[in-house]
Amino acid sequence: MASTDASNKDEPSEFAALLAEFEGPKGSSKKQRAKKLSVGDEVRGRVLSISRDSVFVDLGGKNDGLLPVDDVRSPDGTVTVKVGDEVTARIVEIDGRAGGVLLRRMLGRSGTQGTEALRQAFEIGLPIEGTVSGVVKGGVDVQIGGARAFCPISQLDQRHVEDAAVFIGQKLSFQITRYEEGRSLNLVVSRRAVLEAEAQEKAVELRKKLAVGVVLPGRVTALKDYGAFVDLGGLEGMLHISELSFQRGRQPKDVLSIGQLVEVQVIKLEPSSDGKRGDKISLSLKSLEKDPWSDLETRYSLGSSVTGTVMRMEPFGAFIEIEPGVEGLVHISELGGGKKLRHPKDALTVGQRVELVIKLLDIEKRRLSLELAASQSAREDERQAVSSIAAQGPVKLGTLADLFAKLKKPAR
Repeated sequence: MASTDASNKDEPSEFAALLAEFEGPKGSSKKQRAKKLSVGDEVRGRVLSISRDSVFVDLGGKNDGLLPVDDVRSPDGTVTVKVGDEVTARIVEIDGRAGGVLLRRMLGRSGTQGTEALRQAFEIGLPIEGTVSGVVKGGVDVQIGGARAFCPISQLDQRHVEDAAVFIGQKLSFQITRYEEGRSLNLVVSRRAVLEAEAQEKAVELRKKLAVGVVLPGRVTALKDYGAFVDLGGLEGMLHISELSFQRGRQPKDVLSIGQLVEVQVIKLEPSSDGKRGDKISLSLKSLEKDPWSDLETRYSLGSSVTGTVMRMEPFGAFIEIEPGVEGLVHISELGGGKKLRHPKDALTVGQRVELVIKLLDIEKRRLSLELAASQSAREDERQAVSSIAAQGPVKLGTLADLFAKLKKPAR
């Protein structure tokens, strides 16, 4: 009983310690003890409301942020955020008396021009909008904030740029990496820095919903012999050639093009050898297609006549596609018309259309054996001829005396 009383006596002191820890020094609340904000800080907050001109953002402290609505508009004028969304921006001004924090995600919009805007963008690392005006040695010229800037070609995109001329006339976002005032303003900018920062922000959100089986939109960024790379919005996945389609032998360049929008399914997540890069993401287009073998037996049966295209040949036979994703084998022994061939190419060519008959259909093992319709027809003719001869019975040649009698009979 005494021990229980002692425990009760300790409860007020424990509660007081917890309260003091929560309130912090001088009785300040947790909200008031938020990190002190400074101009140039990158902050993340939740959208509270959206007006015609501004987006109000809860920064988690005693001050709310004010972000121009133009900073969250897409090129077609659509506002890209809604109440409850989280946004990332930089602080450009703090009004202590009004208790407000002015945020920006982009300069060069809403009439923000001139040297002061450029200096501010450089000092706080804020992206600024500019237009690519021409190609020069080693990069491109950019008209930005009323001044001329240089963007090295290595900083024009996240990937190698073959032809910078395709960017001429495009209005893009850049980060100023060098700002030097003098007789003339020396500006060097990078679009790649902006793209990488955007990708990191998107990756944070994407990782929250990334799981095997999830279907995601993406954009093809590169084509290789072994597959394609797809940007999922901050994270990149690998689409192996075997996952392009149920049709075998198709190359990535035959199915996809760089910049193409696709819908893919995550089929595997593996830890990367480089811990900084996150998981390896394996993707599939094939998994979103209907398997043509699943109901093949409802469309074909043994003895069915079909037409197919010769896809490839091996020493033992030819593989022939009778519909997308369904291939069968014609064995080399079926191709010679009774003659022994050294290789199927002695009878067929890739791309040739041929008439066939189904000999074997095994859905479980995904096996389809075929023969040329002409071969079956020839065998059928031979069988019928043999049957006809057998039906006539044995041929009577007569006796030797009958033969001599015919020879002695005078001709008329």
